[in-house]
Amino acid sequence: MTRGSPAARRHAAPRLLAALLGLHVFAIAFALEVSVGKTNTVMALNNSNVLLPCTFTTCIGFQDLVFTWHFNSTEMIYHGKIKSKASEPFLVGRNPRVEFVGSTTGKDNNISIVLKNVEFSDAGKYTCHVRNPKEKNAEHNATIFLTVVQKMVEADNTVTLIIVGVVGGLIGLLILFMLVKRVVLFIIKKTQDGKKECLVSSSGNDNTENGLAGSKAEQKAPPKA
Repeated sequence: MTRGSPAARRHAAPRLLAALLGLHVFAIAFALEVSVGKTNTVMALNNSNVLLPCTFTTCIGFQDLVFTWHFNSTEMIYHGKIKSKASEPFLVGRNPRVEFVGSTTGKDNNISIVLKNVEFSDAGKYTCHVRNPKEKNAEHNATIFLTVVQKMVEADNTVTLIIVGVVGGLIGLLILFMLVKRVVLFIIKKTQDGKKECLVSSSGNDNTENGLAGSKAEQKAPPKA
């Protein structure tokens, strides 16, 4: 069996590397993604129920997908499986205070849960893990942080309102100053134009009565022949 020349093998190596890189980029582009929404922090009142959101997306589909929720990376509080896109998740195990509220047969693959009667000890990190066998069991996750408070405190916007008021006042004063400046300049210009007109008109007046220079000479009758 003949083998290629060393030169051919040298040229084939870069092509093989490029192909492998292309496959890697393709795999990343179609990889499953997990999200907990626009913010990764949630605040809840003590003894209330709180929603912990989580969704996932995949371009290659899923089969026998497994998802779990963990508290502080150690305690599993929910474990579910999804056979396919046509079926809803089924429960494997959960904490009694955790309720599944998601759905995977609709547009979004929603695997959110509700934690009931939260306590101060429930504050911490909650991680949503998803493992898809179609991706060789690669696991993806997203984390959300829960804060438990005794009562909700309204944000004090006094400082913000003061700053906005001061800035608005300064802008208003600047606009007023510009308007006054334009009016003053307009009046000064009109006054200067009026003085110029007076000077021009006075320089052409007759001064025959006082005999000042520039007065018109008296017209004399022409001498008789």
